[in-house]
Amino acid sequence: MKLFYYSLSVYLLAFSTVFAQKEKTYKVNTVAFYNVENLFDYEDDPLIFDDDRTPEGKDHWTKEIYEAKLANMAKVISEIGEDVTGNSPAIIGVCEIENRRVLEDLLNEKPLVNKDYGIVHYDSPDRRGIDVALLYQKGLFTPTNSKSYELMIYDDEDRSKRVYTRDQLLVSGMLDGEKIHVIVNHWPSRSGGEERSRPKRIKAAELNKQIIDSLYSEDPYAKIITMGDLNDDPISPSVKDVLKTKNEREDLKMKELYNPMENMFKRGMGTLAYRDGWNLFDQIIISSELAKKDFSTYSFYKAGIFNKSYLETPRGQYKGYPFRSFVSGYTGGYSDHFPVYIYLIKEK
Repeated sequence: MKLFYYSLSVYLLAFSTVFAQKEKTYKVNTVAFYNVENLFDYEDDPLIFDDDRTPEGKDHWTKEIYEAKLANMAKVISEIGEDVTGNSPAIIGVCEIENRRVLEDLLNEKPLVNKDYGIVHYDSPDRRGIDVALLYQKGLFTPTNSKSYELMIYDDEDRSKRVYTRDQLLVSGMLDGEKIHVIVNHWPSRSGGEERSRPKRIKAAELNKQIIDSLYSEDPYAKIITMGDLNDDPISPSVKDVLKTKNEREDLKMKELYNPMENMFKRGMGTLAYRDGWNLFDQIIISSELAKKDFSTYSFYKAGIFNKSYLETPRGQYKGYPFRSFVSGYTGGYSDHFPVYIYLIKEK
């Protein structure tokens, strides 16, 4: 697999704020996350609640619609970061996928089939049958270990009744010879209201913090990325009070977390819209070691929201909102979330 190298002169404008010295060359890789909005196959699975997403179900989810959805998702993934790296993401976390089969079908789509992506996926106990997963280009990232962590939460009224939701996926591996750890999340929704459902996301954040702390206990200089649809904003208690994220790199101490999405959110940016307001639920948070401006090893350069115009609803009441793939029927759209990404760069 070819690595993509770019000289400073090619990206002088983009990198001039960081590099004002003599011309150097850098390796650039994209790490991304995408909530693909209910990527289900069209066959009934008797073990999960997928009846609506079948040809005979309420959504009339046919083979043709499924294939159109796959093509749309593959197009988006193939273009994230491409304008800078000349390549699709080295690593991308995804959520709202039904099973491994939909990932295999996705990676066999024309825009991705030659990228040689691998899959890390575990079936979760989520009652809707949706999981998280990690996709990686085999020529750029080599997993060395993975583990799925169950989130144990319970019903508000009946504390003996477990609420089955998504696991948190930890994948450790080597990115171009450097060890990094990636956690993929899809925290409990705001169903029933933000305040009422908040304790579930607090529990999710506590589990995430436990995973991160376990990595730090083995290596206080660990390079960690935790990403996902958190169903909370960067300023929500789960993120600020539990994960204790910082929004400025200069304020970081060892074993702390930097959230580049917080300042984006404060500027009014978002990845999904609801009732005329934007939320930034999709986040990529990194450890202090990755946030260092030391480009002799892979370090964070920039974060962004991938919101090209074709991903926006083109007209009507929700013009400019993410172009959903399903609203009372298949729309030809993409997802109710925009993807997010970061660039990691290091000197060649």
